[in-house]
Amino acid sequence: MLLKSSLIRAVSQTKGVITRGYKAKAKKIPEFTQDRYQVSRKSFAAVTDSDVSQFEKTIGSKYVVTDSEELLTHNVDFLKAVRGNSKVVLKPGSTEELSQIMKYCYEKNLAVCPQGGNTGLVGGSVPVFDEIVISLNRMNKIHSIDEMTGIAVADSGVILENLEKSANEHGLVVPLDLGAKASCHIGGNVSTNAGGLRVIRYGSLHGSVLGVESVLANGTVLDLMSNFKKDNTGYHLKHMFIGSEGTLGIISKLAILCPPAPRAFHVAFVGLPSFDAVLQTYLSAKRQLGEILSSCEMMDKDALAAAIQHFGLKAPIDDYPFYMLLETSGSNADHDQEKFNSFLENGMEAGHIVDGTITGDPGKMQEIWKLRELVPVALIEDGYCFKYDISLPLRQFYEIVPVMQERCGSLAHRVCGYGHLGDSNLHLNISCSEFTPEIYKRIEPYVFEYTSKLKGSVSAEHGIGFLKTKYLSYTKADNAIDMMKEVKNLMDPKGILNPYKVLPLN
Repeated sequence: MLLKSSLIRAVSQTKGVITRGYKAKAKKIPEFTQDRYQVSRKSFAAVTDSDVSQFEKTIGSKYVVTDSEELLTHNVDFLKAVRGNSKVVLKPGSTEELSQIMKYCYEKNLAVCPQGGNTGLVGGSVPVFDEIVISLNRMNKIHSIDEMTGIAVADSGVILENLEKSANEHGLVVPLDLGAKASCHIGGNVSTNAGGLRVIRYGSLHGSVLGVESVLANGTVLDLMSNFKKDNTGYHLKHMFIGSEGTLGIISKLAILCPPAPRAFHVAFVGLPSFDAVLQTYLSAKRQLGEILSSCEMMDKDALAAAIQHFGLKAPIDDYPFYMLLETSGSNADHDQEKFNSFLENGMEAGHIVDGTITGDPGKMQEIWKLRELVPVALIEDGYCFKYDISLPLRQFYEIVPVMQERCGSLAHRVCGYGHLGDSNLHLNISCSEFTPEIYKRIEPYVFEYTSKLKGSVSAEHGIGFLKTKYLSYTKADNAIDMMKEVKNLMDPKGILNPYKVLPLN
């Protein structure tokens, strides 16, 4: 069905599997985190040959990594922004092995850094100094998926995309979708309370995760697994581990509720003349698409230009100041497309939507999603990229972007914004040729001060990690941070679990 001078180009109805992948240019290895950020090492023990021998006895020499080249891949983060100096990576294959490792490390006062797919953006998944990296990629078993209850039980090292495929085979869908799904681990997702593209439809992981199994600092295995949505038996301790970024315990297994997979998908990509038009379109989408709206993404022209420039993509519509990508998922393709077409027609008549395309064809949906999902990695191709994941009031959602454009001036190559509009989650990106103290001081702490002034959150979905520890107070009250410290001291009195992360360093 064509609408209004072919501005809306409709095609057909089912959603296929979207492949998310790219090959990045080789990046310069960053300087050590301890040097760039001038951090002092805490009084943990250093790993000795005797320790390595004990680890080899526990998990096998094959899974104790000391090779410098392989170590580098675990010491440097995805953004090439932080770099640790770990001398050993351990790859346990079971909860029991992980428990034995932690018991030994606790006794010897050896600090550890839990690591999943290492796709984090705040330096939380790599060491700061010489912490032992505990890679969970061998703990990758999907134990069960029950199509009746929708409950999936999996080890923490299961790759998100693999869990999604297995859930799909049972007529279910994982309530989490990320651009990094081909490499990130479900345990890491839960540990950072990852948000992603489906929060507007399915909510956060605090609502979807039914239970966790976690290995504490002293090696104790804490079983908080549950197979029920309603389990009102005292304190819900599982929530302490969701979003704690491996500082209170290492999640080894989890149970997650997977809703029925939708039978029909449609995606629209539209151009808009102003941010006010973006807000009005979002409001209309909530009212007119309601229960079938599953994603609502926004990006500005500079963000889209990065993806087009670095990956040779082609935009399906002309150039506009803003773009929105909306996805619906439901059970009746004809009904959903009729609602979508009506919504788009109304938007164009109101002058909020200038141009757009809608499709239900798997291949075309894949191409449209690439426009949004390759933006984060495209900006890294500019050279160096400062990435800020913040929550802001919707009316001021984009306000910080032009402010930072003016503040950074010629020091920045590109200052742009994109993100999950439906969740008030803006991804502010500032790219430049390379990291320099000059632009760093121009950006921080100002970007967090501005966010705090708007009563926003300094971290919407990526956590605090290492890079945001000194800015936690911009969102959390002092007494709340004090209580977080008390919980940390209770759970990990020696502080060996992912030190230098989440909580302020002083």
